[in-house]
Amino acid sequence: MERLSTTTMLPDTFQGTRDDIAGQIGLIWQQAKAPLIVPLLKLLVVVCLGMSLMLFMERVYMGIVIVFIKLFGRKPEKSYKCDSMRDDLELGHSAYPMVLVQIPMYNEKEVYQLSIGAACGLSWPSDRIIIQVLDDSTDPAIKELVELECQRWASKGINIKYEIRDNRNGYKAGALKEGMKHSYVKLCDYVAIFDADFQPEPDFLWRTIPFLVHNPEIALVQARWKFVNADECLMTRMQEMSLDYHFTVEQEVGSATYNFFGFNGTAGVWRISAINEAGGWKDRTTVEDMDLAVRASLKGWKFVYVGDIKVKNELPSTFKAFRYQQHRWSCGPANLFRKMAMEIVRNKRVSLWKKLYVVYSFFFVRKVIAHTVTFFFYCVVLPATVLVPEVEVPKWGSVYIPSIITLLNAVGTPRSFHLLMFWILFENVMSLHRTKATFIGLLEAGRVNEWVVTEKLGDALKMKSGAKAPRKPRFRVGERLHLLELVVGAYLFFCGCYDLNFGRNRYFIYLFLQSFAFFIAGVGYVGTFVPNF
Repeated sequence: MERLSTTTMLPDTFQGTRDDIAGQIGLIWQQAKAPLIVPLLKLLVVVCLGMSLMLFMERVYMGIVIVFIKLFGRKPEKSYKCDSMRDDLELGHSAYPMVLVQIPMYNEKEVYQLSIGAACGLSWPSDRIIIQVLDDSTDPAIKELVELECQRWASKGINIKYEIRDNRNGYKAGALKEGMKHSYVKLCDYVAIFDADFQPEPDFLWRTIPFLVHNPEIALVQARWKFVNADECLMTRMQEMSLDYHFTVEQEVGSATYNFFGFNGTAGVWRISAINEAGGWKDRTTVEDMDLAVRASLKGWKFVYVGDIKVKNELPSTFKAFRYQQHRWSCGPANLFRKMAMEIVRNKRVSLWKKLYVVYSFFFVRKVIAHTVTFFFYCVVLPATVLVPEVEVPKWGSVYIPSIITLLNAVGTPRSFHLLMFWILFENVMSLHRTKATFIGLLEAGRVNEWVVTEKLGDALKMKSGAKAPRKPRFRVGERLHLLELVVGAYLFFCGCYDLNFGRNRYFIYLFLQSFAFFIAGVGYVGTFVPNF
């Protein structure tokens, strides 16, 4: 009987215990709030506002410069001599420089024919060009297909070399480095590099090589990317908006002001002597292209970005592929910044202003601050102020500056201006991954040298074939749940509910929308539908 009465009292005991725990947590929160949480949150708000101002001034500066460039027509063709090359009756084809075209690839079953075919279709004297396919494929079947494709073009009279190696040491940088060791490369003056999904137009070399021939101080001519599958899904439209700003503004400004910008790793032509003087390809980070560009710039070489020359390529159209790509693009620059910051500062061959531009603007603001402030301010600190009403964020910091930055980012893709809200939510979600990758790079943590080749689906080939098959909805849950996105989404949702019920209704709409974006990212549901916009 005594045991029975004890059993019946257990639910009340648990209820009392639960109330006690909730009361204790509330008491601890109230006791810690004034002396600890409020001052800490105020400090974080000040730090985030400072980073926002740094990013804001960077964006405004670039906006002013790009307007100046457009108004006064400061195109590369006017700044540098780039007269078309003509035949020499006495020298014949020997008057043309020898050009090497490198195509690094790894298990590129869907797109290898596109890149090889486009490279072999480049217009240039046939005895003055060498196509070099650097195949690191580990799948024997794909390897055989690539080799057969090279043999097919060789049978048509194309000077094409199929090169393989025993390992994948250094990944893309290792492949390019090995490719430069072959004896026939010593005959070449310039090297054009194209990733496996890039398709240059036949006149690409005629439009880029003259910059290098007539201007011995130029080391690199970079072309713009043209996305063949930008309309594949909402996610590719968002990527197009970000990358168009990068090319339209960042690359253009760097080229016009300091003759420096980050090499994009493809769709560019290098002077081989500049590569050698800079120390060649290095595999110490996952951004071997940026590494080479910085080292060459420190040697005094100049770069030219020609936005009128566009090379077709494919955007990642799956969230998994995009995540891996963004990890590499965020981790690598941060890691390179860690390795080269002092080397840049101590360099005596470039001006103080150029060093300041590279260290502060190019690396610190764009590669570190931009990712960090986007995530911590808009996804952590700002929502936390809902829970702590004692902490105020000024309207200029929470509304005006973010709005101006967003509008400035949208100038590169006017056709997608109506998708700006989707882009904001998407960029905030991706800022979680970029921030994590940035800190991995700065701290040289476990995944610092992780290299996962971006998956290509061959969308360009489908377009080229003109297939008009009806599209099927591609809504599907990802291979696994992404815990970080779900946790951040739950935090934002909780803050939104609190703001709606107990707060001042300041940010609840934004918090609900952003939490939803994190939730769909957490289950791999991102943007996999074709927008009818």
